[in-house]
Amino acid sequence: MKILLTGGAGFIGSCFLWKLNQEGITDVIVVDNLHNDRKWRNLLGKRFREFVSKDALFPRLLRGDFGHLDAIVHLGARTDTTNTELATLLMDNYEYSKTLARYAVEHGIRFLYASSAATYGAGEQGFQECQLWQLHPLNAYGFSKHLFDCWAAAEGILDQAVGVKLFNVYGPNEYHKGPMASLVWKGFQQIQHSGRLRLYKSHVPQYSDGEQKRDFVYVKDVVEVLWKLLLHRELHGLYNVGTGQARSWNELAQALFAAMGRTPEIEYVPMPEELRSQYQNFTQADITKLQHSPAAHLFTPLEEGVQDYVQGYLLSGRLYL
Repeated sequence: MKILLTGGAGFIGSCFLWKLNQEGITDVIVVDNLHNDRKWRNLLGKRFREFVSKDALFPRLLRGDFGHLDAIVHLGARTDTTNTELATLLMDNYEYSKTLARYAVEHGIRFLYASSAATYGAGEQGFQECQLWQLHPLNAYGFSKHLFDCWAAAEGILDQAVGVKLFNVYGPNEYHKGPMASLVWKGFQQIQHSGRLRLYKSHVPQYSDGEQKRDFVYVKDVVEVLWKLLLHRELHGLYNVGTGQARSWNELAQALFAAMGRTPEIEYVPMPEELRSQYQNFTQADITKLQHSPAAHLFTPLEEGVQDYVQGYLLSGRLYL
């Protein structure tokens, strides 16, 4: 199987490359940019055919440099939820994705791409994949992903391809993401440095401090689901990828302290004003569609995932998957 993998040096992309290697697949064209001084480390120890710069992809693809492709797995994107430069987000998350999707469909290539739970906004319409046209994302990143989902549906792309709405993913290989990394990684560093963890105070009355909830999903589970979706070519459309169970930031903090063998010490700090209007206080994947498909998966409970990440990688010094 020959696969073109965009975002292959990123967090989820490099973990998926690891999964492909585990399955004996090494004929992979990795597409990414390596502007970040830590991102390249995600590729160490992985096997792949060649690395292609993101900006050099389309000329080579159109020339047929890569020969026959069995699948295009499009995990590359700008993922900063605080980025307000819509033109840049649309170019990378919408126009770039459209070009790849068209190429895949025109050439009969399996196309699998990453959408986001950010498309669900505040969750007024719930968290079902079928609620596509009614969604109201809260930030420009979510809008750029939503726009592509809508285009893919309108153009019939999703009648053949698969889009995965990823919820709050955490795990190894996220170290280059800076402020966009999970609280497990950022919190681990805070606790190592000061002994305590900072969480945002709630700015809405229905949630106590730290009781805002997200669907936290371990990256090892994510790549297992991606693999199953890739194999089952009969599957198409949008699929939520989360555990199906919302957990609070306080619960995540408790799991992190426990994994580190530390006594919990949490400091609640005011949420920056500019984040409040685009903050998701609750997300929970409806995984009914996924769990009734051949890609069904038993997801790792939060406490077990955090323990594996912290003790198997962060404390061990191994770091990378």
